[in-house]
Amino acid sequence: MGVSFLSRDNLALEFTWNEFTGAVGDSVTVLPIVVALSLLSDLSLTLVLVWFGVFQIVWGLYYGVPLSVEPMKALAALVLAGTVTTTEALVAGGLLGVVLLGIGQTNSLERVSQYIGAPVVRGVQFGVALVLLETGLSLGFSEPRLAALAGGIVVLAVLLGRWNLSAFAVLLVGGGIAAFHTGLPTPTLPSLDGAFLVSPAGVTVSAVEGAAGQLAMTVGNAALATSVLLADYFDRDVSADELATSMGVMNLTALPFGGFPMCHGSGGVAGKYAFGARTAAANVILGVGYVVVALVAVELVAAYPLAMLGVVLTVIALQLGRTSIRKTDEYVLVVGIGILGVVVNLGVAFVVGVGLWLGWNRWAER
Repeated sequence: MGVSFLSRDNLALEFTWNEFTGAVGDSVTVLPIVVALSLLSDLSLTLVLVWFGVFQIVWGLYYGVPLSVEPMKALAALVLAGTVTTTEALVAGGLLGVVLLGIGQTNSLERVSQYIGAPVVRGVQFGVALVLLETGLSLGFSEPRLAALAGGIVVLAVLLGRWNLSAFAVLLVGGGIAAFHTGLPTPTLPSLDGAFLVSPAGVTVSAVEGAAGQLAMTVGNAALATSVLLADYFDRDVSADELATSMGVMNLTALPFGGFPMCHGSGGVAGKYAFGARTAAANVILGVGYVVVALVAVELVAAYPLAMLGVVLTVIALQLGRTSIRKTDEYVLVVGIGILGVVVNLGVAFVVGVGLWLGWNRWAER
């Protein structure tokens, strides 16, 4: 089956400060996870960042909106917890790549979306906001003094009427702190030690279970919720099936060569929007930034004070949570799905939410 995409017209790129600051808003949903993965797995931080950079640029230019490219968080959590090996996670990502490509090319999500219900998608968005909030607070409390410094920078930016510059300012100060500990970065050629990790040894029951657990989260957040959020923020019609296809393409392309399973996500889109991004220029800026950092300053990323990123992540969580609540009248269902998502996981919350929505509609029709 061939892979085809509709072309995008009227691509606008505006390389303004808002696009730079918006790019930073997306990066904080990625960096804590990829740094942790590089420290606790066989992955190369350099190669992982390069692939994130490449696909930030590719999908930003293709879709013409500030779209996110994020790690698949359920698989990342399994790797960090030691439940699956790096190879098993990559195999799971490959399986998901095939499934998502099939879903997207057959327009399966378009056909089933009528049974899902907008409140369920909003509930997944709210759940993502709660997960980001939990992660941001956890990172912040790990080093309270640095979190307080970052919080002070955000407050100062708001008082000066420069809210959109707050994330960029936090990034610069945190980078200075990292450079103080590591010294000035030096350019390095990427090592291939983290490439070619996919092997038949990763085809296990754990890999299949990991893929199944990630799939519901990916469909709910990375495809459906992201599609809705792009319409909310940027008035762009990007279907969930198109997003599923692009996720399948990038995973099947990158995983054999050092990438980690990637998806889109409403959290990264909210991060870009919250700090000013309005065009695909934010993706180009962030993509180039990832590649440059990977080749020139990967030591700085590894030493970056994550507590400061936690403050920015908390701000993004509040932005996304506000959007998900404002766009619905079914508050109880939205909040309930969101709480279930943070207590159990987003995949389970999505499935339960769909069941509740279908049951409620059938009862109401009687």
